[in-house]
Amino acid sequence: MTGALGVEATAGALERYRRRAGRLIVVGVVTLALAAAVGITGIIGVSGPVSWVLALGIVSVGGGIGSLVLARRMRRALGAGVWSAHPAVAVGQSRYATSVVLRSPDGGEAWPLTVITTRQRYELLRPGPDGVLWWCGDPRRGGVLAPPGGGELIWAKPLRGARVRRRIVARAESEGLMLRAAPRQPQEPAPVPVTGPVAVAADVPVTGPVAVDVPDAVDVPVTVHGRSVRLDQARPASGPTYAVLAAHARRQAMPPGKALRPEADVRKVAWWRVRSLRRAAGTTRVLVALAFCAAVGAVALTGPPEEGAVKLYAIGLLVLGALVYSCYGLLVTGRPAARLMARAATSSPPTPRRYVLLYDPQGGGPVLVLFPVHGGLYVQPEGLLPLIPPGPPKEPRRGLPPRPVGTAWLHGWRDFTPDGRMPFVVPWIEGRPLWPAGPYWATDGRPEFTALLDRLAPPLETRAP
Repeated sequence: MTGALGVEATAGALERYRRRAGRLIVVGVVTLALAAAVGITGIIGVSGPVSWVLALGIVSVGGGIGSLVLARRMRRALGAGVWSAHPAVAVGQSRYATSVVLRSPDGGEAWPLTVITTRQRYELLRPGPDGVLWWCGDPRRGGVLAPPGGGELIWAKPLRGARVRRRIVARAESEGLMLRAAPRQPQEPAPVPVTGPVAVAADVPVTGPVAVDVPDAVDVPVTVHGRSVRLDQARPASGPTYAVLAAHARRQAMPPGKALRPEADVRKVAWWRVRSLRRAAGTTRVLVALAFCAAVGAVALTGPPEEGAVKLYAIGLLVLGALVYSCYGLLVTGRPAARLMARAATSSPPTPRRYVLLYDPQGGGPVLVLFPVHGGLYVQPEGLLPLIPPGPPKEPRRGLPPRPVGTAWLHGWRDFTPDGRMPFVVPWIEGRPLWPAGPYWATDGRPEFTALLDRLAPPLETRAP
């Protein structure tokens, strides 16, 4: 049985975590040295800024040391155990919840845990509807949480306080945690699907076709000949199918929220007049940095007091650096990407594809899983297309298609990645474009494609008792 550290994605994630902690310590030490040098020189009027820099350095060093301690704990837990998959529910008073509840492998117990991380990193593994998380550790002492695949690591410890634990568990149970399907464990081999006739037991002989009850997910005629069952539509040899992924998407679907404000049609105007393309290109960051620069400049022109001049100049340099960085990103990557998407969105003729809308557990980004239009329930994915969340930062899923399955019209196929293997396409759904976060991933056997597909729909094997 492979240990948790034997998973390549987990080992890489732990090494990245340690490197981030090391960089944080280095930045803190450099900041403290800078503050000490300025303080020793005795420059008049800089005592206030020096105090700020000193506090920033102390916080940076402390955060780095704390991260290194957590990295050592993670290494011990991952080296001593194996990954296990659990149904999970995020519990909290805001969208940045800091607690999760896992269901035990036997389905009879709930484990309330407190997540030890920043709010930004917590969003990388937040379980969504019908969510699954990987766990390695002891729920009584602490352990490591990760999204399926083990690519992002976060330390979690048991929630303290019996009263709080009962309240958190009750809330998770009200969301159906204990009734969810049990995920297939990472250490188990994938089930081998059965193809062809399947023998069934019968108390009486069957001489002709007989109607049989079929689950909702299997919408094909089934007939019984003698003691064998034959599906009129053959199942694939392996891998998730349209029926499996569509059922998973329907479980994840949420009620449609408030629609986005109408915007200009990219087919009729230049790209910079389309609000969503401007935001994708990074113009919002440039405008915010420009506004701060204007505010600092206005204060400087009014003649600030002498004791605040150094502080104002320091803030001005920081804001100016942010403006330069934002403009560089807009000119080098944002503007070319926006023009490429506008070019793809206006290309014709489009190619129709069936889509299934799912969400990547690592970051929560929307992904379209695309299938041939004339395939059946058991056809396998033809490609994947990660999307840019169309909504605002607080409601990123606003503006996505209200239906988790349907038909998308793919425009583009004219521009490709430098290796010539991955085209850029823009899907139109219900008369509106959705902007891609990258090129179109066609099914070609690459491990990245398989890993993303496995994350999107973790295989389920049984129902909880």
